[in-house]
Amino acid sequence: MPTAPDHPPGERIFLSADWRDLVMLNYEVEPRLLAQHVPRATELDAFEGRFFISLVGFRFLRTKLFGFVPLPFHTNFDEVNLRFYVRRREGSEVRRGVVFIREIVPRFAVARLARLAYGENYVSLPMRHAIHSNDTGIRAEYQWKAAEQWCSLRADASGAPANAEEGSIEQFITEHYWGYSAQRDGASVEYHVSHAPWRIWKSSRATFEGDAESLYGAELGRVLRRAPDSAFIADGSAVRVFAGRRIV
Repeated sequence: MPTAPDHPPGERIFLSADWRDLVMLNYEVEPRLLAQHVPRATELDAFEGRFFISLVGFRFLRTKLFGFVPLPFHTNFDEVNLRFYVRRREGSEVRRGVVFIREIVPRFAVARLARLAYGENYVSLPMRHAIHSNDTGIRAEYQWKAAEQWCSLRADASGAPANAEEGSIEQFITEHYWGYSAQRDGASVEYHVSHAPWRIWKSSRATFEGDAESLYGAELGRVLRRAPDSAFIADGSAVRVFAGRRIV
């Protein structure tokens, strides 16, 4: 599996933050459901021959532009995203990355900045979260209001977090260190995301509730209404997101 890439020479930090308390619900899907979202120059990445989407909620904390400029009133906020996994060959290197189908934040300015910088499909909606942790485990929930209805993503886990097992689905899901987005003109943008490997709790109970169809379409909405194929909570870490570049 890939290791977290170092800061490549000459690459400029666009944003730094802490990503914490990540709830990750993972669903196996047919690749045809993702075909229209795959950016040029990438291909779907599989785990043991299976393709996955992930519904992810987490906290953005201590957010700074260019690694040192705080965003007034926008340093701490929630995000929920629906994503899938791709790969791209750059010379002898295989870059494993993430493509976002939809990203939700509560701040309009954050959504607009991400759309302008990377062409990502961000929307701004009311959001809230609840995190409860102690020596026996953790419970995390993220909620967002869509079409006048509160949706929720939540998971429970017990014990202490541990490093993902080598070759596990948890390692596959968490250790993709590139982002890709398709642009309106058909080009693709690639950007590098750097963070330490995360510790995880395997979830004993995880659910999504709410209106998935209005945000993700009928077919992906039906996928999200069933029980996830895997679910876990990751503790998170400091993260650096580097400036994107057009690759085709």
